[in-house]
Amino acid sequence: MQTVNRYTRRGMFKLSNVSAIKYYLLSFSLLATMPVFADTSWVSATLDNDVFVYEDNGYTNGLYVSWYDLRDSDASDHTPDFWVKPLMWTMPSGPVESSANIYGIGQIINTSDDIEDPNPPKNDFPYSALLGLNNTFIATRGDHADRVSTTIGIVGPLALGEQTQKVVHRIIGAQEPMGWDTQLKTEVAFQLSRSRIWRSWASELDTMDLLTGADISVGTIKSSVSTGFMFRYGRNLAVSYQTVLLSENRMANPTAVGNGWFVYAGLKAGYVFNQIFTDGNTFRDSRSIDYNHRNNIFTTGLTYSWGESALSFAVNSPFTINGSDADKKFDEQTRYGTLTFAWQI
Repeated sequence: MQTVNRYTRRGMFKLSNVSAIKYYLLSFSLLATMPVFADTSWVSATLDNDVFVYEDNGYTNGLYVSWYDLRDSDASDHTPDFWVKPLMWTMPSGPVESSANIYGIGQIINTSDDIEDPNPPKNDFPYSALLGLNNTFIATRGDHADRVSTTIGIVGPLALGEQTQKVVHRIIGAQEPMGWDTQLKTEVAFQLSRSRIWRSWASELDTMDLLTGADISVGTIKSSVSTGFMFRYGRNLAVSYQTVLLSENRMANPTAVGNGWFVYAGLKAGYVFNQIFTDGNTFRDSRSIDYNHRNNIFTTGLTYSWGESALSFAVNSPFTINGSDADKKFDEQTRYGTLTFAWQI
């Protein structure tokens, strides 16, 4: 959620000091100790990188690790975790066919265009990092699925973006980023999200379908509204359409299940009210940039599942209609490819 790195390295978890490593181990231990009542459990790792689209600027890299607690229709209880309980009033009542509690940890890093400049221009991306935890609950009812999601994280030096990026650059032989003294200040950040997806049409043989959806998010990380559609072609589509909801917060890509596969293409249009990576700190003065708040994204990808594993790849390409040169440059800087590998445990 990009010269090497601008909106850049959202992950890697390879840190340059012992305290950073301890921080990550603590975060993963918190996830590991969450209660498990699932009929099935999965783990996924998602890597974002603009090298996939032959770029090396803007948002360039990221990593999420997620754990899935799944319940099928025979489960007597479909209970969300306390993280998302305040949002459950927005969910419809009635029987649930299947549900999932999903827990994720990830890091987002953003840098300026010229990472060798210790004092980047004020109109360039602010240096920033976010280290966050996410809980998502998805409930499926017939031809539609609902999602509520809570993200809690910290922005600023405690998010360890500088350490992560410098270690990664040292490993790959890239320039050392010099502008971290200008990064956003330390701040606790959050985001609440609600979305729904409909399986609006499906072919008789379940080899094609059309999905439509809408999403709203509120918080200091990002506040936005969006709507869009996706066309899919493949096999066993009926059992996998809910996974499209995971891409709303970049935790994962749409994923095939049950030895299925599909290719897909979609369009999304929305409006961003605020975004901490571009608007800067919420309660303190910091660097920020102007940007087009209208947000359009074309996405295309493919996914294949076998046995108890699944692999997905997608390209997300923002685009501006009748936008300025600055808008088009922003679109180019935020285009990226994303790869997800999921496996059952």
